Amino acid sequence: MISFYPGPSQVYAKIPAFVKDAHRTGVLSMNHRSPECMNLVKRATAELKKKLHIHKSYTVLFLSSATECWEVIAQSLVQQTSLHIYNGAFGKKWFTYTQALKPDAISIPFDREKTLPVDNYKAEVLCITQNETSNGTQVNMETLRQLRKKNPDSLLAIDATSSMGGQALDFSLGDVWFASAQKCFGLPAGFAVMICSPRAVLRAQQIHECAHYNSLVHQLQFAEKFQTTHTPNVLAIYLLYRVFQELPSVRIVHKRLHQQAVAWYNLLETKTFNPLVANASVRSDTVVAVTGSPAQINRIKTKARKAGFLLGDGYGELKSSTFRIANFPAIKPADILSLMRFFEKI
Repeated sequence: MISFYPGPSQVYAKIPAFVKDAHRTGVLSMNHRSPECMNLVKRATAELKKKLHIHKSYTVLFLSSATECWEVIAQSLVQQTSLHIYNGAFGKKWFTYTQALKPDAISIPFDREKTLPVDNYKAEVLCITQNETSNGTQVNMETLRQLRKKNPDSLLAIDATSSMGGQALDFSLGDVWFASAQKCFGLPAGFAVMICSPRAVLRAQQIHECAHYNSLVHQLQFAEKFQTTHTPNVLAIYLLYRVFQELPSVRIVHKRLHQQAVAWYNLLETKTFNPLVANASVRSDTVVAVTGSPAQINRIKTKARKAGFLLGDGYGELKSSTFRIANFPAIKPADILSLMRFFEKI
């Protein structure tokens, strides 16, 4: 079965071999405070920065999930008010999680067919879901650039869960970026990366929230020694290192995924079902959302499974009327071509 589920999704084909290497070389029982582990974290961080073009002044942290990143941002970077601008279920969930910790959080929902609205919002932290996995939309870099320019005093926190590793992101446009590993990183679930700008580091130090084991100020202190506050998922860090060692620059990956996304949308628009998002300028390159009648959607998913393809279910209120196709780097172009041929015959 070839998985096109948008997370957890298909992992890189070499993951089983890398896991064997981790067992053979003692990584699986490595002490997380040892020089060997600190060296591994250092090398993994360097590879990530190199391949994703992250500025050397930014700090890389390893956490358990993007959901934990939501929590850390609310705890450690928001004193009073964060503003959440979203058009889908995961952006809304981020707002809801934050509101439970910081009741003064504000939300601005917008239509998924529209470009994210840019204004001077006057909030401590602006929270943006750059790639909305639930509905297959994305916020482009130019919109983020305008938002940054309009809000020079706000920190910009960006959920890039289903795009980091697959899109060439301009990290200078945000102060906190984060992503889970089970999407464009092509790794098993249960691991996440958070990237902090010098401005975010300074803000965390000024607020100095220390009430939690995962308080950002604690994480930053340990990161200086290439350690974590907790016993980390050392295997995941090792797999990240091995995978990124072999990957080309994200700019090359981005070009391939964009070409594949264009091919997907062109194909789908010739069928009786359609891309969920009509506005091509806001469609995601990495998560292709398809809409149709519930009967059509169920029929297609069933036929695909019988043919050896696992399509992603719709999410939330879109569950019965959509399915989703992951356009992630770990999925082989030959497998994507096979699924396209399957759709051509429907």
